[in-house]
Amino acid sequence: MSAQQPTSDEHVLTVHCPEAYGLVSAVASNLTEQGCDIFDVKHFSDRHNDEFFIRCHTMSEPGTVTTESLIEGFRPVAEKHDMRFRLVDARHKTRVLVMVSKISHCLVNLLHRARVGSLPIEIVGVVSNHTDLQPLVDFYGVPFHHVPVTRHAKPQAEAQLLEIAASYDTELVVLARYMQILSDELTQQLAGRCINIHHSFLPSFKGAKPYHQAYERGVKMVGATAHYVTPDLDEGPIIAQRVIPVDHAHTPEDLVAVGSEAETQALSRAVKWHAEGRVVISGNRTIVLA
Repeated sequence: MSAQQPTSDEHVLTVHCPEAYGLVSAVASNLTEQGCDIFDVKHFSDRHNDEFFIRCHTMSEPGTVTTESLIEGFRPVAEKHDMRFRLVDARHKTRVLVMVSKISHCLVNLLHRARVGSLPIEIVGVVSNHTDLQPLVDFYGVPFHHVPVTRHAKPQAEAQLLEIAASYDTELVVLARYMQILSDELTQQLAGRCINIHHSFLPSFKGAKPYHQAYERGVKMVGATAHYVTPDLDEGPIIAQRVIPVDHAHTPEDLVAVGSEAETQALSRAVKWHAEGRVVISGNRTIVLA
């Protein structure tokens, strides 16, 4: 029996440009004229900053268009309206390089979701400054790279990281509890394609054991924030956040567990939205067309 043929080709277009009259019509008309049917669209007009954002998920008859033909066909509209755009095959899986230290919960969540298909990503490799999690990564059949980081050899370690990322044609780097501060130079090279996760207690509970500090202060909410990495530590554009209620009965260990859950949920959501072309960076914030 022959494999079932796809009923349609699907593409995703994401656009960011100055606000102007008739932009929705201009985008939709172009895609329709190229043989696409738009079955999902999200758009937002930021009147405060005079910016426009739109994401279109299209379908077309198999073999009638290609990603390249759609890009070329859309360029006249993009040039006319000063649009920055991204157009990809909807079946494309974003190539992700994960960085981690010793804490495993975010890495495990990403590996599992990638394997079962709930995230549209391919984890091409894992980089760690320790070897503790190599058996776990080996179990999933993902290449593991040990890149130790020392105070005096940090530039060499970061250069090695960039070489590894380039060797896999990496499209997104995810810091899944990677406990090293990236240099300004590295964050600039990874601008817009590096996501980090941290507990939302910052900056109220800085330093070691933030959940224990939170316990001492009797917090009522535990949260986590996924954001793009910038030279400003933990202050990059926010993509996703998760908050979970807690109370006085939660021990420090309970808070760590709840915090871990919040971190995995916020990070996987941010990775999913980025991979699906739903996130557009605008200054120090994001527009999420979900």
